[in-house]
Amino acid sequence: MASKAAPSSRLVFCLLISAAVLRPGLGWYTVNSAYGDTIIMPCRLDVPQNLMFGKWKYEKPDGSPVFIAFRSSTKKNVQYDDVPEYRDRLSLSENYTLSISNAKISDERRFVCMLVTEDNVFEAPTLVKVFKQPSKPEIINKAPFLETEQLNKLGDCISRDSYPDGNITWYRNGKVLQPIEGAVIIIFKKEVDPVTELYTMTSSLEYKTTKADIQIPFTCSVTYYGPSGQKTIHSEQEVFDIYYPTEQVTIQVLPPRNAIKEGDNVTLKCLGNGNPPPEEFMFYLPGQPEGIRSADTYTLADVRRNATGDYKCSLTGTKSMVASTAVTVHYLDLSLNPSGEVTKQLGDTLPVSCTISASRNATVVWMKDNIRLRSSPSFPSLQYQDAGNYVCETSLQEVEGLKKRESLTLVVEGKPQIKMTKKTDPSGLSKTIICHVEGFPKPAIQWTITGSGSVINQTEESPYINGRYYSKIIISPEENVTLTCTAENQLERTVNSLNVSANENREKVNDQAKLIVGIVVGLLLAALVAGVVYWLYMKKSKTASKHVNKDLGNMEENKKLEENNHKTEA
Repeated sequence: MASKAAPSSRLVFCLLISAAVLRPGLGWYTVNSAYGDTIIMPCRLDVPQNLMFGKWKYEKPDGSPVFIAFRSSTKKNVQYDDVPEYRDRLSLSENYTLSISNAKISDERRFVCMLVTEDNVFEAPTLVKVFKQPSKPEIINKAPFLETEQLNKLGDCISRDSYPDGNITWYRNGKVLQPIEGAVIIIFKKEVDPVTELYTMTSSLEYKTTKADIQIPFTCSVTYYGPSGQKTIHSEQEVFDIYYPTEQVTIQVLPPRNAIKEGDNVTLKCLGNGNPPPEEFMFYLPGQPEGIRSADTYTLADVRRNATGDYKCSLTGTKSMVASTAVTVHYLDLSLNPSGEVTKQLGDTLPVSCTISASRNATVVWMKDNIRLRSSPSFPSLQYQDAGNYVCETSLQEVEGLKKRESLTLVVEGKPQIKMTKKTDPSGLSKTIICHVEGFPKPAIQWTITGSGSVINQTEESPYINGRYYSKIIISPEENVTLTCTAENQLERTVNSLNVSANENREKVNDQAKLIVGIVVGLLLAALVAGVVYWLYMKKSKTASKHVNKDLGNMEENKKLEENNHKTEA
């Protein structure tokens, strides 16, 4: 609250105010301040030597003054008038610079600095401008989706707390949207907060959507004026879900595969290109005029070859949009004749056929005992080596997992057949008798000596291969014998005999005995002669040794005598 001035000073001041106030030729001076900051207004007057005091005022809209601050040049005291809106917000420095804290929109007015002398009053006006940057614009009340070919309200772009007010602009994919009748409608409005005097701007956009707007971003911006000029703030991008009707349907086979075979489960899926996609379709199966209402999938379980054909689907309630696909159910049949276990006799004829029936060309492979054959088997006259396990296998290479196989186990039976051979050892001391047997099932072989009926158990057998093997014995008979080989299986018992002579063996044995005796006698005589010679040699060697020793003794004695004679003469 202003203190009372001296009567003489107040009288002078009143007289000056009532008279025409002198103002130097100062132009307008503007101070820009941000909302909430401190406004600093220099007086812009040279302080006169005879200054009495300085004073600040502001002008109301009707031009009437409102004094707010006073400073005496002599007492150096500062006084602030009791103006409620500036209470505790003013500061007046010694050079009469006025500061107003916490700038408000209501501070945007004309302030005047007054310096008063005894005979004059000097004034300097200052215009205060306050700016408030608006909040970042955002799109609110967004449409959950936009339907094509319809005028949809996309949303509202709002920016709050601005001073002065700003403008809002809409963008599609970065380009400005201009109003177009029936396609782009923009409604702008602004509101002022009665307390803060700040503006809130709102712009509503109605937009006719097309499929070209799918995944296209929409944004808005606010343009406002600040202390440094015009500025623009942009909102975040928004992408809207675009609804459009189905214009085409397609049908798929799931899961995707190169080929379908009997026993598979096949799922048909129908798709519409609309958004949102259709949820219900009509499925038409081959040979069935009436459709089946279903969701977007229809499953055929354990399909057979008769399921081959064209499958269709369409939207419910219309047949104008129909999709179709061809489904081929592949099959493979194999018939082997004969099959299973077959028993035939040696020499029989056996025709074998492997018949294939398939949805496309099939490959056929024959195996015997897990070994691949070069061609299909043929048996004009069965042999024992023809027996075994035969497999006819077929497959469709283009269809994964489609294989068939049948097997034939062939058994070739035969009565035992015997053939006996004889082989004499080069020394003539033994003979090897071999009994060759052929037959299936494997015949058992027994050796006997005819006459005595004794059984020979010391035999050697070969492996049984392709219905054949042999048994052999080695004997050195002292007399002629007859050996019998008996072969028997479930079919028959067969016997064969072979005579073995002993003459040649006996003569050779006698000659060998005589030769051995002669050799032994000769060796004994040679040993006796060698002993006599050795005895005579040793005896002669001892006599010679004695003579040698005697001669050596005489030579040593003569040498000593000569040495003694030489010593005497000296």
